[in-house]
Amino acid sequence: MQQGEQTTAACPLCSGQDLYPLTWRERRYYRCRSCELVHLEPALRLSEAEEKAVYDDHENAVDDPGYRRFLSRAFEQVTRYRPAPARGLDFGCGPGPALVAMAREAGYTMHAYDKFYRPDPAPLQQAYDFITSTEVVEHLADPLPELDRLWSLLKPEGLLVVQTKRVLDDERFRRWHYPADPTHITFFAEASFIWLARRWQAQVRFPHSDVVTFHRSAV
Repeated sequence: MQQGEQTTAACPLCSGQDLYPLTWRERRYYRCRSCELVHLEPALRLSEAEEKAVYDDHENAVDDPGYRRFLSRAFEQVTRYRPAPARGLDFGCGPGPALVAMAREAGYTMHAYDKFYRPDPAPLQQAYDFITSTEVVEHLADPLPELDRLWSLLKPEGLLVVQTKRVLDDERFRRWHYPADPTHITFFAEASFIWLARRWQAQVRFPHSDVVTFHRSAV
């Protein structure tokens, strides 16, 4: 199949049908011409057990200063737009919920959910002033239902903060380090987040190259 040819699969974000293939180190991906999302060929995804085994090898300790500095790019958006005391959720907190600890230390009420490490669904049935999701969306095979669910949990004037590296043009994707992690299967472009903002009628901001914020209206 040549790059100009279309595939029959739909985009997992916008459901667009106008996709074209991309190759990264012999692995097949598809890019949507509508929202510019890139996703891995479904047959190449890891099983859940294989996926969790990769996460178990990560060394993201709660008190690791370097990890906290990394997360601070997302957390500073919370402190700027939803100062404490406010109620938040960290979606996909992982085995070392450092951002949860950072928020609680700063005076926030903070809850956590992770399908592997904090699988209790109760936090997904509550309402929040803000939600953070750092280094999570690139792991989602079916991102739209998960993101729509998070958006539905926000109170009026709520804030959603997403941290993930954004895919740029096709040539840079082919040279990118980010797909080297086999659990990274979905890559958002700026256009992908703008598509979401239009769907939600949200205000969207791009404060960092790997951080995006969505602001819910007051009504």
